[in-house]
Amino acid sequence: MTQHRSPLQQTVATTATDLWNDSCSLEELSYAIEHGATGATTNPTIVLEVLGKERALWEERILQLVRESPHASEVEITWRLIEEMARRGAELLLPVFRREGARRGRLSIQTDPALYRDAAAIVQQAERFHQLAPNMQVKIPATRAGLEAIEEATARGVNVNATVCFTVPQALAVGRAVERGLERRGEGGDMSPVCTIMVGRLDDWLKVVCERDGLVVTPGVMDWAGIACIKRARALYRERGFRTRLLAAAYRHHLHWSELIGGDIVLTIPHAWQRRFNASSVEVRPRFDHPVEPAIVRELCSTFEDFRRAYEPDGLASEEFDSYGATVRTLRTFLRSYNDLIAVVRDYMLPDPDVRR
Repeated sequence: MTQHRSPLQQTVATTATDLWNDSCSLEELSYAIEHGATGATTNPTIVLEVLGKERALWEERILQLVRESPHASEVEITWRLIEEMARRGAELLLPVFRREGARRGRLSIQTDPALYRDAAAIVQQAERFHQLAPNMQVKIPATRAGLEAIEEATARGVNVNATVCFTVPQALAVGRAVERGLERRGEGGDMSPVCTIMVGRLDDWLKVVCERDGLVVTPGVMDWAGIACIKRARALYRERGFRTRLLAAAYRHHLHWSELIGGDIVLTIPHAWQRRFNASSVEVRPRFDHPVEPAIVRELCSTFEDFRRAYEPDGLASEEFDSYGATVRTLRTFLRSYNDLIAVVRDYMLPDPDVRR
C-alpha cells in the first residue's frame, strides 16, 4: 500500500524544489525532516523565538554556561548559546548530510547582524562558525561589506547563505561574488552556496510604502512582489550559469509556497506555515515557471519605485544595498532581536533582585 504523502513531502518528492526548516528548534526540525526537509536556517529573531518556546530545555544549560565561564561577558555567553543551538540542529541534520553526499543537510547560522559594515569581522566569524560542525552553512548579509565577505569566505571554503537580500540586483551581486570566490578557491565540488531572497519582507516593505505614501493599489497585487523577483532572479541565474542556489524565505501566505513549487530552489518554511500547508487542499503542482501576470508586474513597477529597483537587474547599485528600505527594516529587526536575546542571558547572569524567585 502506498503511504499517503503530505503536501510538503509531495513537493520535494515530485519536483526539483527542496524544503528547509526555518528554525533551529529540535522539535520543529524533526517534524520538518519527517516531511522531507534537508536543511534549516536560523537568525537572531528565530533563536529568540526558539528560546521563548523551549526555555525549559535551555534554562539549566544557560546557567551552566554562566558558571563555566565566570569571566565571560553577556555577549560571549549569548554567542555560546547561539552556537550550541546551531550545533544541535546540525547534528540532527547530519544523517541527511551524509546521505546526500554533503550537497544537502546543512544548518545555517547567522553572523552578528551588527557587523554588516565590516567585511573582515564577518569573515572571521564565518570561519569560526564553519568549524562548529561539518554541515554548517554561514549566513552573511547581502550588504556592500557582506558581498566582499561572501567572496572571501567562499574562497576560504565556507559554505555561505546570503541573507538580508530582497532584490534581483542583490541576488545577482551575490551570484557574482560566490563565483569569484569559487574561482579563487579552484574547486567547488563540496560547496553548496545559497542566496536567500526574503520574498515576504519585500512584500512587507511595499505595504509600508503604500500606507506611508497613501497609495492606491489593486488588492492582492503587493503579495506578488517577492514572487516576481525570485522568479526573475532564477531565470537570470540559469542564464549566467551561477552555481549558487536561490532560497525563498519570510513566508506570509501560501503563494510563497505554491507559486514556487517546481523551481530548482529551496523553500525555508517556518513550522507554523508547514503545518498549515500540510493541512491545506492546495494542489501540489509545478508553477515556478509560470510567469507572474504581466499586468501585476506593470502595476507594481508603475506604483512603486522600490519595486522597480528590486525587479530590474540594474535597479540598484551595490552602494545602495545598505540603504534600501527592506534592508534597513530587516537589519533593525535582527539587531533588536539580538539585543533582546542578550537581555534574556543578562537575566540569568544578573537576576532582577526586585523579583522573588
